[in-house]
Amino acid sequence: MLKKIIAGKVFVLGNDIDTDQIIPAAHLVYKLDDPEEKKNYGRYALSGVPIEASGLPAGNIPFINEGKWQSEYKIIIGGKNFGCGSSREHAPVALNIAGIEAVVAESYARIFYRNAIDGGFVAPFETAQHLYKEIKTGDTLELDTAKGILKNVTRQITYQLKPLGDVENILRAGGIFAYARASGMLPTA
Repeated sequence: MLKKIIAGKVFVLGNDIDTDQIIPAAHLVYKLDDPEEKKNYGRYALSGVPIEASGLPAGNIPFINEGKWQSEYKIIIGGKNFGCGSSREHAPVALNIAGIEAVVAESYARIFYRNAIDGGFVAPFETAQHLYKEIKTGDTLELDTAKGILKNVTRQITYQLKPLGDVENILRAGGIFAYARASGMLPTA
């Protein structure tokens, strides 16, 4: 479920981060219904991002620290075409398991965007600015999800994001099925 305020450290990436970089195919063997195996989706999230990738944090800062399955980061900043590549439903799931609550990018691959919203996994905010060039990995951000205001607490700079529009209610409900039940489109379980 989408929180009103998402606050925490940011991990910054560049353009064209694809689903195989988000969760490599070699790590799609784990069961999501097994609590211990499910942690591996978090453990290997963003493990496919090559060192030479555009926007990779200076000093090759790891997204997940050794021996952990959740990241210290809560928000990802990306460039254009975030989540491109295959229609891997596990990509937004892996980010969610790793602890990511929102991604802010210039644009998204349609399938990633839809999968993120359908399951209520991460809030996909859009920006008209090249934030991945302005914000640095490790900065502390505060995102007011209702107003679409992103504040870089570290640098004291505020940005206006594009509104979520109709998908906001789906994210606040916790995904498309939760929304459909809450709005009476589906019978309650």
